[in-house]
Amino acid sequence: MAEIIQREGTWAFDGDTLRITPGLHRSVPLLRRTYGEITVPLAAVSGVVLEAARGHGRLRLRLREGADPLLQATGGRLPDAADPYRLTVDADRTGAAEYLAEEIRRALLLDRVPQGRTEAYLLPGPPVPVSVRSSDGTVSFDGTRIRIDWAETSERVKRATGPRIITMGDLVRVEWLPNTRHEDGSLRFVTRETVLSKLPPDKDPYTLDLWGSARRDLLTALVAAAVTARLPHPSTHPATATATATGELPVCAAPVPPPVSDHHDVLLRRLRELGRLHRDGVLTDEEFARTKAVVLRGF
Repeated sequence: MAEIIQREGTWAFDGDTLRITPGLHRSVPLLRRTYGEITVPLAAVSGVVLEAARGHGRLRLRLREGADPLLQATGGRLPDAADPYRLTVDADRTGAAEYLAEEIRRALLLDRVPQGRTEAYLLPGPPVPVSVRSSDGTVSFDGTRIRIDWAETSERVKRATGPRIITMGDLVRVEWLPNTRHEDGSLRFVTRETVLSKLPPDKDPYTLDLWGSARRDLLTALVAAAVTARLPHPSTHPATATATATGELPVCAAPVPPPVSDHHDVLLRRLRELGRLHRDGVLTDEEFARTKAVVLRGF
């Protein structure tokens, strides 16, 4: 057993799996503490390095492409501090960190673990049910369906539609962008009907607009990962299979869009829904005109 215990967390390797347990210190990012312990099978590991930094070291675990639904959902956009596969190591513990890294490297060689893309997720992703309260509302996922309950600060056009429920059978993909200091984030659930939608995050009833606390909004990545883990693996898409044969691997293969006529039907239903909300007095003239203009741009 090779193990290193630091304030940020503990890494323990038994030859077959690496257990990553977050620390309890308040400096540990909320996302890592909320996710909890992660068990990484050796088959999912691509490599591990110990980087030198001023006054300390940094362990970084590299996973094989397609092995982890969290990395698939976030597309490398997680801040370094929130990355569960990174561990800051005190200067006097770099020897123990290098020993752990060497044990993982030796096991990879002995087990002849391939370094290429996986054809299935080797990590389960965050456990369900999972629920996160963000700046735009609360999103919950129970393993079979997604529910969005809008916040009082959400756009009226969203609140007027009531809670949004999306089944896995209707879902095409999940798109996640973090809320940073310089730009708002979003969590968009792309369905068969909305795959061509051009509505902005603040008007789209299938999208959470992440503009508030970056620390709490980052937790929506756990929902994105839990949903991604239950979607077909990217390697099952024909475009991905073709790219694998040619050596060109896309990060995420895009689905084939529905026919234009279907897209127009969706937009027409959206316009009728907006008209009803306007007649009922839920939307003001200005809100109705502004949202209607956005929908019409999709034609």
